[in-house]
Amino acid sequence: MARSNGKDRSSSHLCCVDDDADAKAAAPSHIDIPRIEKAIREVLAAIGEDPDREGLLKTPNRVARAYAELMAGFKEDPRLHLRTVFHEQYDEVVLLRDIDFHSLCEHHLLPFTGKAHVAYLPAGRVVGLSKLARLVEGYARRPQVQERLTTQIADALMEELNPVGVACVLEATHTCMTIRGAKKPGSTMVTSALRGIFKENPASRSEILSLMYGSTIH
Repeated sequence: MARSNGKDRSSSHLCCVDDDADAKAAAPSHIDIPRIEKAIREVLAAIGEDPDREGLLKTPNRVARAYAELMAGFKEDPRLHLRTVFHEQYDEVVLLRDIDFHSLCEHHLLPFTGKAHVAYLPAGRVVGLSKLARLVEGYARRPQVQERLTTQIADALMEELNPVGVACVLEATHTCMTIRGAKKPGSTMVTSALRGIFKENPASRSEILSLMYGSTIH
């Protein structure tokens, strides 16, 4: 029995070490960690759990810090990533495919994750590729709906870079549908936002979607 207790203490200690390491990362200033902790304790009590039992003692803090990370973009202006530009006479498509993202459905606060494909046709101004990924992340890390996320990314590119056209396609799996409610695992939601020539010209639209998916789409 003593050995079992010793092992449990060792396991608990390792878990605490990890928690302490996570705790060193400062939460964004707009996140009220103690308030979230208090709310999570209430949730645990409301479902009939004991928030003070060993396995749950640190859970409110863990959840609070997870929310702080997942919603770090809430007060951020992702458009700032597009303010550093390079002037290049490049008149072909710039496309970044398969940008991993994760966000929280604002209806259930459950995650939805997927990939974003973002493209624009420059009109003399280009940005570093990492800025496109940061733009997606900035809008994703907040309570969201996929439709809004898609249009926010496209509108930011169109308004900040003033390109000939913008295309943004998001493919995501929503746990609010796969693990609850309809319970349809394997389903994928696809949304698109087209601006400029990609919306107005059918040939250009077909070309950009073909580049995104690697096949001809009509």
